[in-house]
Amino acid sequence: MFSEEEVVRSHKDRADIIITLVTLSFGFILIRLWYLQIYQGDMLYEYSIKNRLRKEVISASRGMIFSRNNQLLVHNVPRFDAIIIPQYLSNKKQTLIKLSEILDMSVSSIEKTLKKYRAQARYRPVLIKKNISKKEVAIIETENEKMPGVSVQTFISREYKDKEIGSHLLGYISEISREQLPKYRKRDGYDYKLGDFIGQAGVEEKFDFFLRGQDGYQFMEVDARGRMKRVISSNNLFQGIENKASTPGKNIRLTIDRDLQQAAFKALEEKVGSVVAIKVDTGEVLSMVSRPSFDPTQFSKGLTAEYWNSLTSNEHNPLRDRVIQEHYAPGSTYKTFTAIAALEEKVVKPTEIIKCGPTFRLGRRVFNDWKRSGHGDTDVYKSLRSSVDVYYYKVAKMMHINDMSKYAKMFGLGSKTEIDLPREIPGLIPTAEWKKKRYGEEWQLGENLVCAIGQGYVLATPIQLAIAYAAIANGGKVYRPQIIKEIFTNSGEVLKTFAPEEVSKVNVSDETLKHVKKGLYQVANHREGTAWWYRGRGIRMAGKTGTAQVRSMTQTELFSKCKDMPYKSRHHGLFVGFAPYDDPKIAVAAVVEHGCGSSAATPVVRDVITKYMKKYHPELHKKYAEEDKIAYLKLVRKEREAREARERAQELKKQQEQKENEENSEEETSDENDSEETN
Repeated sequence: MFSEEEVVRSHKDRADIIITLVTLSFGFILIRLWYLQIYQGDMLYEYSIKNRLRKEVISASRGMIFSRNNQLLVHNVPRFDAIIIPQYLSNKKQTLIKLSEILDMSVSSIEKTLKKYRAQARYRPVLIKKNISKKEVAIIETENEKMPGVSVQTFISREYKDKEIGSHLLGYISEISREQLPKYRKRDGYDYKLGDFIGQAGVEEKFDFFLRGQDGYQFMEVDARGRMKRVISSNNLFQGIENKASTPGKNIRLTIDRDLQQAAFKALEEKVGSVVAIKVDTGEVLSMVSRPSFDPTQFSKGLTAEYWNSLTSNEHNPLRDRVIQEHYAPGSTYKTFTAIAALEEKVVKPTEIIKCGPTFRLGRRVFNDWKRSGHGDTDVYKSLRSSVDVYYYKVAKMMHINDMSKYAKMFGLGSKTEIDLPREIPGLIPTAEWKKKRYGEEWQLGENLVCAIGQGYVLATPIQLAIAYAAIANGGKVYRPQIIKEIFTNSGEVLKTFAPEEVSKVNVSDETLKHVKKGLYQVANHREGTAWWYRGRGIRMAGKTGTAQVRSMTQTELFSKCKDMPYKSRHHGLFVGFAPYDDPKIAVAAVVEHGCGSSAATPVVRDVITKYMKKYHPELHKKYAEEDKIAYLKLVRKEREAREARERAQELKKQQEQKENEENSEEETSDENDSEETN
């Protein structure tokens, strides 16, 4: 047995251990309290404040876009979106049911949206429904206490004043996609997140960096359920926590004229095609329209599935900018450059006559002229005004394809114009080397003939044709098409200006350009011109018609009525022109797909030029209109006199024939009487 002394000693040892443990525990607690309250007290206090704060993004207003005459084309309007911040979403099931009733959405669709953004930080808002009504805003704000984590966010939406007019040029904004995130973050050095809107086409995309501005943010105090208690007005709560005002985007002034845009859009009504107008002496784009079109406002305020499907299912592809993203066989508009090559290479002289029948034979192949009866004696002027195919077949036979292509390329055909818009395509001007590389075959002489009239491998965009004809009009200067005049702030401070940029000067003599311009003038101002019916209106237009076949045709099909063909087999119609002829100001190119020839495109160019002349040169327009009227009346009188002279001549001939018949009849009667007397 243990003695009493041994028991006491045993208990004392245990007590010492317990006391030591208790003392150490209290010591550890005191040290921990000191560490938390003294050493890290300020930092933990800051954390506690942060837990009561919510960072609200203040969206920056996007820069506005104006016309050359300071007319507003694109601006911003506020809209309201319903959002959920997952961090504060408690009692999820009940909250989503109530929210679905307010927004007229299914719970599953809301959950699907939340699931889509689950990879992002929980404090970031998730957009549930865009552009909600004022009634929905009021209900959400009223029921906010019952739906923690749900709130209304104000968003600056984009509005395009003229809707579909010029939408391809202006572009649109929409949400950045998951695939675009890494690419755009790397490109711009900006922390994009899902739900951010960026420029996706046109000017909006190309100049997104200037237009988008910088978002700001403010901190709000919230309770444990995430409900807002007050906005923190302090600008410096703690280091790294301070409110930041948003910085609006920069504004852009375009070279575009709004009135010309509207005129071009109207001229293309019920047509599939495009038109582009530029200033001859600067390369500034005055009008740029593609149809069918789309309403870019729909993309900004919340694109519906129905509207998107209507665009993607349209066989005419309304989202494609036909001015820079579609190339065509230029047809007879290309004959101008074949004529320049022939004159410069001394293959023909301006007044040299070439006999042009209805066909031209090369080996076993027969090439038809568009006119069934042919054109007879033809010089370079008539070849242009009457668009004589056989003339160019004969010229092309005497030339190498590289010589023809060389001059076309001088005027900018076959390469991008480098206009400040995304996804421009280059077109194609073929050479012998190109064909060898592309197909592994030698160039054939017959291909010369096809290319000489703008068919075969030759492809050009409307913007290229406009620039090329502007160079003919201005004496050989090829400009880069300019769409931006300046970038400026809301206060009016100009940050950047854009000056005309001359890319090159064509190596073509003034005499050659003079002869070609004369032929182009006759196209619309000579009785035999292919655009004779579209003359007048006080614009003194010069230019070239073009009909581009979309497939090979038999001789029977070639001379059959175009409008009787299936739509997809009908020829494209083109016209490229400039005005006034004696002092060119504007060049315009138009293409009407399956328009059955230039008769569909020429009125489009005429209407745009007429609008330009009336607006910017009313005195010249009035003067030319009066002169055209006088000239027309003289022509009518001359033709009437000629017709009357022909009628008089016919009447005299008829009378002469009648007299001769009567005399012959009398002679026959006399002969008969003489014969009877003899008998």
